[in-house]
This record gives sequence, C-alpha cells and structure tokens, in this order.
Amino acid sequence: MSRRVVITGMGAVTPLGTGVDKFWAGVTANKIGFSYIDKFDTEGTGIKIAGIVRDFDETVYYNVAGCFDKKEAKRMDMFTKYAVVSAHEALEDAGTDFSDIDCYRAGVIVGSGIGGIDLTLSEYSKYLEKGPNRISPFYIPMMISNMAAGTISMKTNFRGANYDVSTACASATHSIGEAFRKIKDGYLDVCLAGGTESTSVEFTFAGFSNMKALTKSDNLERASIPFDKERNGFVLGEGSGILVLEEYEHAKARGAKIYAEVSGYGATCDAYHMTSPMPTGEAAGMGMTLAMQEAGLNPSEIDYINAHGTSTGLNDKYETAAIKLAFGDDAKNVKINSTKSMTGHLLGAAGAIEAIVCAKSIQESIIHATVGYKIPDEECDLDYCVNGNVQQEVNAVLSNSLGFGGHNATLCFKKVKE
Repeated sequence: MSRRVVITGMGAVTPLGTGVDKFWAGVTANKIGFSYIDKFDTEGTGIKIAGIVRDFDETVYYNVAGCFDKKEAKRMDMFTKYAVVSAHEALEDAGTDFSDIDCYRAGVIVGSGIGGIDLTLSEYSKYLEKGPNRISPFYIPMMISNMAAGTISMKTNFRGANYDVSTACASATHSIGEAFRKIKDGYLDVCLAGGTESTSVEFTFAGFSNMKALTKSDNLERASIPFDKERNGFVLGEGSGILVLEEYEHAKARGAKIYAEVSGYGATCDAYHMTSPMPTGEAAGMGMTLAMQEAGLNPSEIDYINAHGTSTGLNDKYETAAIKLAFGDDAKNVKINSTKSMTGHLLGAAGAIEAIVCAKSIQESIIHATVGYKIPDEECDLDYCVNGNVQQEVNAVLSNSLGFGGHNATLCFKKVKE
C-alpha cells in the first residue's frame, strides 16, 4: 500500500511571532527575529543575541479547549506549552478534530532535541540547596522530551503511534518524515508532526558557546549570516512548529485546504564526527537524493532548497558540497535559502518551522531571501537568494536538517496535482 500525504493544517511559535500568519509575515518581510538577551547576565558566556519568543502569553490559552488551564500549565515545561499551542493552531487551521477517524489511526510524532533543560536546572538547584526530598514529583514527567507528544495526544485523543524523535537539529524533520511514512504505508490516516524547543537559559548558551558553535556578534543584522564569508556561529533560538499530515483522499473528501504534498523523505548518517558534518557532504547529499527518488523527481525539477544553513563555518561549506553532489550540474540553477537568517536555530524545532516555510512558499509562489548576507564566500558559491525575495512558481522543494551526531534528514514537498 502506498498512499499520498498532504499538509492540511499548521501551527507555530517562533521568534518572529506566535501563529503561522505572524511568522510568515515576518519571513516575507525579511524581518530579523533576534533580540538582546535580558534573562541573565551575558558577560559570562559572551553571547548577547538570541532568537527569543517574545509574544507568547500562556494566560491567553488558559481554559481554551485543546490547550491548558492555569493548574495544568504549572505542570508543563515551556517546550510542551509551545507544542500544545502549535498543535491547537494546526488543528484549528485544518478545520476538524478528526473525530470521524478511528482514534487509533490518528498519531502524534513531535521531536525535541533537549526537552526540559530549564526545569532540570531549577530542580537541580533545589536538590543542592534543600536535598533530594524537595525535588518536585512532577519533575520527570515535565522534563522528558517525549512529553510534548504525550500531552498533545491527551488533548486530542489521538491514540495511534505517538513518540518523540530526538536527533538534535534534525528532530523535527525526522518527525515529519516518520509521520509521512506512517500515513503513506497505511498505519495512520492523520498525524500531528513537528518539533519544539525552549532553551533560553544561561546553561544552554554556555554549553553551545564553549564548543564554539554560537556567534558572539552584538549586531542583530549580522549575527546569523548563512553562507556569508564572515559567518562565525549560529544564533540560538526557541519555539515550535506542528503540521497536520493527512491522507490525501480523506482530505479531498472533506474539502480540506491543502498547502502541499509531502512526497519524499531521505534519512542518512555521516558516521563521521560528533559535531562536524562530513566534509565531502556525501551522506547529506544521499539524503537529498533519496528524498527526490521517493518523490519521483529529478534534480532539475526542484525549484528551491530550504537549507539547514546554520551560519557556522563548517555546516554551510559542507552543505554546499552536499547539494553539489546531489544535484550535479543543476546545483547552480536551484534557489537556496536559510530561514535561520531570520529565526536563528531552533534546534529540535527548526525543521518544523522550515517545513511550514516550504509549504507556504509553494502556496504563495515566493522564496524568501537569505537575510544579512553581504560577503561572498568562494566555498559557498550557489544561489542563496541574497538579493531579496524571489517571486516564482514553486512546484517542488527540499528541506534539509543536519543534526549533531551526523543525523541527516531531507523532506520533499510539492504542489498538489490531481
């Protein structure tokens, strides 16, 4: 059995705004979603800028059906709250609660790279100061990274496949890919899929900073500059993105609004290094090739690649090499951009908000610019959309996510045709 899978609903919490409409408006306006860190003294880490979610007011969602009340909110880490709100928006957008579907054929696959790091720190401090008996009984169920998926299922009564994919920066893309396969192969009819992350604590910044992954720039406009020769690290972000993936015939029968079709998924591993991508780009390139093969497309038919594009020296250079391997002579013709130039790197949620960008690009025939780029790099010599948004028909898109540990994931989206 092989069935078609489409996107019929989307929800997002991002540094550019809460809600898909606000997020997409920021993207197409080339708005930079960075701000100066004010939650802790930045002198220790030297990191001054982050992609912080500024407009999320959890009290707005108290007692909203499908979200949480004040008591429940106290028992949820922020990464779970982001995911629940995004899932709620996605289902509202889809226009149905899918109660017509057997609840065991409705699933939730939502990834997180880190989970409840903020809660872990606060409970550990309590442990040091007051002893083990003062740790909250809710600590473990609040902290574990699968709780976002678990909580969404409790809110929706989706009782099918439910799990958390944790592959660092590729978590959300793998989650969407796994959901796609579950529906395509006949195990589910609908699945809420994506990723979520909340990381705005000094401890997290210190860890990434000490491994030289974060930029120490204090210039908001030149902090995240993917493929630019002066790039020197990524901007750490937070947020979530959830998509409703639905079997095509069911979506068509109910007259659903369809954003795009998920048509291919490639997953590979570098088997090379803990943090550095493979220099040749071979495994990441194979991920792109596998996604295109499953979609039945040639490189010449791909209009656009939403790159992982982190603004780190090695990632952007090696991802460029991977694209050249996968696309050959067609690499010079495909449009490439990095959403992280505006949102920063949302870690386990990055691939989800970037999948939303891909779907909206197909729907609205626009490829956003890679913002902040100024200085060309001879090792990054493809078309990164550095001169503004590109208005053109978008029929087929790839979205790349490359995670620490060598985890590579690529999704292929295309315009729905009968």
